[in-house]
Amino acid sequence: MSAAKLLLVEDDPALSELLEFRFQNEGYNVRCTSDGDEALILASEEVPDLVILDWMIEGTSGIEVCRRLRRDKDTAHVPIIMLTAREAEDDRVRGLDTGADDYLTKPFSPRELLARVAAVMRRIRPALAGETIKVGDITLDPVAHKVERAGQVLQLGPTEYRLLQFFMESPGRVFSRGQLLDGVWGTDSDIELRTVDVHIRRLRKAIGVEGSEDPIRTVRSAGYAFEAV
Repeated sequence: MSAAKLLLVEDDPALSELLEFRFQNEGYNVRCTSDGDEALILASEEVPDLVILDWMIEGTSGIEVCRRLRRDKDTAHVPIIMLTAREAEDDRVRGLDTGADDYLTKPFSPRELLARVAAVMRRIRPALAGETIKVGDITLDPVAHKVERAGQVLQLGPTEYRLLQFFMESPGRVFSRGQLLDGVWGTDSDIELRTVDVHIRRLRKAIGVEGSEDPIRTVRSAGYAFEAV
């Protein structure tokens, strides 16, 4: 399996050098920058598997870089771990609302960051490698384009299949309708938000098996999450 591609965006030279060294020792392919504008260019040139993003950086701010990565269909699925000296709860919430998957406040232990990155990579690596993804009693084989639940092969339409794969690559995470629209249909799509609800209903019906619970959870005023049941 090829080395995971990591984009490190950090404006503290000493910290950046330390993290680059530690992650390279762990087998990651690391690209570094201290500038938000360059980070967006690097991400467009070669989509990373994961982004470590400092909030306070040169050029475009980390929070805006996060927002733009989430809006781009090529990077909308890329996990983002934000680093910041901001400790206020409102700032943490803002970072997560913008699309960050995790949040680490400075000063932090490089060992903790390594552990968090490893945890994310364990979750997403099967999809990147074309390996079967399993959440609860549902398995998705991206190579054979086949979905099974409780030993039964399920029949899904193309859109429902992409929606299910998107969910299963990030189990437990709550996605807004806008994030699902961008992630499954792309940012250039003219599809309306309410169309997401239609496909959610179709997906629920397609993966429904007698005696099994619904793995799709509706989160009021927030969106949907897919969880093991």
